[in-house]
Amino acid sequence: MSGSHDQAEPHGVHGDDHAPHGSLRGYVTGFLLSVVLTAIPFWLVMNDMLGNATLTAIVIMAFAAAQIVVHMVYFLHMNGRSEGGWNMMGLIFTLVIVAIVLAGSLWVMFHLNSNMMPDMHRM
Repeated sequence: MSGSHDQAEPHGVHGDDHAPHGSLRGYVTGFLLSVVLTAIPFWLVMNDMLGNATLTAIVIMAFAAAQIVVHMVYFLHMNGRSEGGWNMMGLIFTLVIVAIVLAGSLWVMFHLNSNMMPDMHRM
């Protein structure tokens, strides 16, 4: 044995996660996209640009979905490769559960309204 010992870190302890790290440019891009994706729907509503409440609500929801994606990509650094794909699998599972809960809740409320209070529509 020689008198010198390697002071190497154990495998996988530091700097080995291959997770994407944010840069100033990425954060500024995400911030600017978030501001734009907030300002456009605000402008649409305040100036009644579309003239139709249903169409305006659909456009706002589309901008909200785009903003969710921007936040996940630029601030949470989520992609198919981070954490070996488990982040994306967790996100997909969460979206499926939320969709089931929302659809089930709306279904129950609609049927409760139509079956439990049939005379309310005639008033």
